[in-house]
Amino acid sequence: MEAIRSLLSVPGNRDRMIAKAPDVGADALILDLEDSVPEDRKAEAREMTAGFLGEDAGGAITYVRVNALESGHLEADLDAIVRPGLAGIQCPKTDVPAVVQTVDRMLHELEADRGLEPNSVELIAGVESAAGVFHCYEILSAARRVSSVVVGVAENGDLQRDVGFVHSPEGLESLYIRSKVLLEARHAGITNPLDGTFSDLADMEGFEAEARRAHNLGYRGKKLIHPKQVEPTNSIFMPTAAELDFHSRVIEAMKAAESGGHASTTVDGRMVDIAMVANARQVLEWAERLGIEI
Repeated sequence: MEAIRSLLSVPGNRDRMIAKAPDVGADALILDLEDSVPEDRKAEAREMTAGFLGEDAGGAITYVRVNALESGHLEADLDAIVRPGLAGIQCPKTDVPAVVQTVDRMLHELEADRGLEPNSVELIAGVESAAGVFHCYEILSAARRVSSVVVGVAENGDLQRDVGFVHSPEGLESLYIRSKVLLEARHAGITNPLDGTFSDLADMEGFEAEARRAHNLGYRGKKLIHPKQVEPTNSIFMPTAAELDFHSRVIEAMKAAESGGHASTTVDGRMVDIAMVANARQVLEWAERLGIEI
């Protein structure tokens, strides 16, 4: 996956919203064919989404959230959208590894049929149930094309209903869920895990607090439902100038220490050894992927 902090969701049947979406500053777009599209508008949404992809998506990195495997719509969704310009799909309600494996086979067939490189269509797993959380590592390891995960912790969403927790501003009720998904995503080799949506558009303070908690846990970005959430998300999930300066000096200090025959040193009063250097390099590499000049 490209370095993505902000993944902006847009209903696949709203032409004006789709047309404006590439210009709002999100790192990537995800056109939705699932919950935001009424049942009798699914075909229209597929056509509109395919047209957007066919027109190079306004230059935007573009994913599509398809309908779930059991919905009866998935085959038609994939047939319409698997084409050049599609970065990948979000597979909702990925409760067990078999769902990913089935979708992976469908995508392999379409890639071969349409002259696309194998595994070129990424798969983002949507974890939205107790089963999905329980089987998270197996789900994310089920196919090579799995590039990310979105943990569906939105207030009053599917996961809240399934688990039975009560939403709170502090988010303690979903801390274990977010932590488990994050740790198992990292263990599965996922470098760009995404926190789920925040549905109260009137509460930007609450949104930013949730985004900071997700960032502190180790998520790289967040799935969004409104353009006004883009700028704060990009800022929160961006390494700060102070962080980049510190990590750059860590690497230089260790080079000097090693040249003098030492395996540790101090920077700003903090002990630094090889583990800190590895972390510093990772932060700087992430910043480079985001296009930050160091």
